[in-house]
This record gives sequence, C-alpha cells and structure tokens, in this order.
Amino acid sequence: MPRDARTVAKYVVAGLALAGMLVLAPFFLASGLMAPGWAVGVFIAVWLALFGLGCFWIRRKPLWVVPLPLIAVGFWLGGMNAGAALLGWTA
Repeated sequence: MPRDARTVAKYVVAGLALAGMLVLAPFFLASGLMAPGWAVGVFIAVWLALFGLGCFWIRRKPLWVVPLPLIAVGFWLGGMNAGAALLGWTA
C-alpha cells in the first residue's frame, strides 16, 4: 500500500520528536541531583505523561507530537530554575 510523501514525512518528523523525548529522559531522571524526591517524582510523571501522549498521538495526529519535546524542555528548565530561585534547591 503506497503512501504519499507528505504522510511519510509526518511520521518521520513525529518519530524524531519521540526520539527527542527519549533523549530528554536522562535529564528528568537526573533531576534528583538538585531537586528533592517529591519534585523528581513530579518531573518523571510529567515526562511519562508527555511520552505516553506522544505514543498515543503518533498514529492519529503525528504533527501534534512535534512540540512535545519543546514542552518537556520548557517544563524541566522552568521547574529547575524556579526550584533553585524560589525553593533554594542547590546541587
């Protein structure tokens, strides 16, 4: 069953976005070097939710997967910076 080039490109871009989510996993898992345990749990839960959402969306709406790594990076950087500035988290 041949597919047109646009459909293939959508799935390739979505696959790269999910690969980007996998690349971000060590950052979320290593948050414990600076953040307390409860915050690491929140970070990991958010990453799992975003990754699961990406796995669900890749079949239905593949282009919706593309911003997920950007959302994950923003959440992680924002959370770590806010924790350091407001809650006194230090390495």
